[in-house]
Amino acid sequence: MGKSKKESTEEIEEKDEVGEMSYEQKIANACVIAKPMASKKLTKKCYKLLKKASKHKSFVRNGLKDVQKRIRKGEHGLVFFAADVSPIDIMVHLPGVCEDKNIPYCYTPSRADLGAALGLKRGSLLALVREKEDYKELFDELKQELTNLAVEL
Repeated sequence: MGKSKKESTEEIEEKDEVGEMSYEQKIANACVIAKPMASKKLTKKCYKLLKKASKHKSFVRNGLKDVQKRIRKGEHGLVFFAADVSPIDIMVHLPGVCEDKNIPYCYTPSRADLGAALGLKRGSLLALVREKEDYKELFDELKQELTNLAVEL
C-alpha cells in the first residue's frame, strides 16, 4: 500500500519537484548524436524563453516541417531540438542546415518538456524562436551562450 519508511534518498533525489524524471534520467534517454546538449541551467533558460515567446505566436515556429521550411526560407533565431526523438533520422540533417545558415542551436533533454514550454499538450521535436522586444534580453543572453557551446569532436 504505502511506501516503506526506508525509502532511499536516491529515489527521492531522482524525482523533480513535480514528480517527473530528473535531468540526469532524461539525459540517459537522449540520442547519442544529440550534441551540444544544454546543461540543466541552460535548459531552464531555454524553456523560460519558449514560454515567453509562445505568448506571441508569430515569433515561434514549432514542429519539423514548419521549422525546416522557415529556416530554408531564411528566418533566423534560436533553434531548440529535443534529444529523445526516435528515430533520430527524421531530423538529423537540421543541425547541419543551422550551421550553414549561422543559426545557434542546442538540444534539450525531453520533447515532452519542449512541448510543455510551448504550451502544447503534446511533445515537440524542435522549435525556432525569433527575436522580439518583449524578451530581447533573455534572447540575446541565450544566443550568446548557444554560440559559445562547442560540439565535442
